[in-house]
Amino acid sequence: MTTKTIGIVGLGRMGNGMAQSLLRNGFKVFGTDIGEAQRQAAMEIGVNVVEDIKALCAESSVIILSLPMAKHVQAVVKGKGGIIDCAQPKTLIIDTSTSEPDVTRALSVELDQLGHQLLDCPVSGGPAGAEAGTMVMVVGGESSSLERAQLYLDALSSKVVYMGKSGNGHAAKLINNLLCAAHLVTTAEAIALGTKAGLDPADLIAGLNAGSGRSAISEVNFPRWILNKGFDSGFTMQLMRKDVRLAKNMIGEMGLELPLAEQVAEIWSQSEENIPDEDDFNCIIKNAGLGE
Repeated sequence: MTTKTIGIVGLGRMGNGMAQSLLRNGFKVFGTDIGEAQRQAAMEIGVNVVEDIKALCAESSVIILSLPMAKHVQAVVKGKGGIIDCAQPKTLIIDTSTSEPDVTRALSVELDQLGHQLLDCPVSGGPAGAEAGTMVMVVGGESSSLERAQLYLDALSSKVVYMGKSGNGHAAKLINNLLCAAHLVTTAEAIALGTKAGLDPADLIAGLNAGSGRSAISEVNFPRWILNKGFDSGFTMQLMRKDVRLAKNMIGEMGLELPLAEQVAEIWSQSEENIPDEDDFNCIIKNAGLGE
């Protein structure tokens, strides 16, 4: 096997986007997914789609995971016919999913005992960043594993921030997404206030972005997906609600009382009553009376 070969488990919008970046950088990409539409779309861009994880492991000792939840990561790694059953010696697993730190740490110990390596590399940037190779990764795991993975991460990202031991990348990502969820709520309320006061929302966003109240939400999300009522970022309400719930759980596990974070988590939880799981996560702003 050459170092330019890599496998991907999960060929949805993020996995497909990462495959595009890897192919553009000269990698030979193998992939698998349980969804026929995802498999077909990957074949159309040049991915060598294989039947299952066993076939994928036969082609590469470096495997990217792009999966929705920790339970899916566990199933792919530890389930019957999964990576542990089928991996080549010294396989490196790069988990780009937004997963649970404790699950990641337990998997890392088990894989290390079998001679494999696991990096948690959750990503920011969405499908567009995956396709462009401009994602940001916060990475947890052994520094030697990161050194081995760097070739692949360079093709996928514009910035890699090493957070230390296994699970720290996933912890950092949950904290990031909690802040993102909070900023969506607070910025939506700010725009609702400004609109009521007679300000044009686009003008107010421009003003905020010139001042100290700006955030990635005001600089990116509002102009790109909210003010134009596009709501097509590629990240769903279901996934953000999951991440906020995990962040809330982490707060409890740490024995902290963080009242604002608790209120944000409650707002997102209550949004299940009127915003469907499949809707874009930016739709949370509709509960502040915007975007209708």
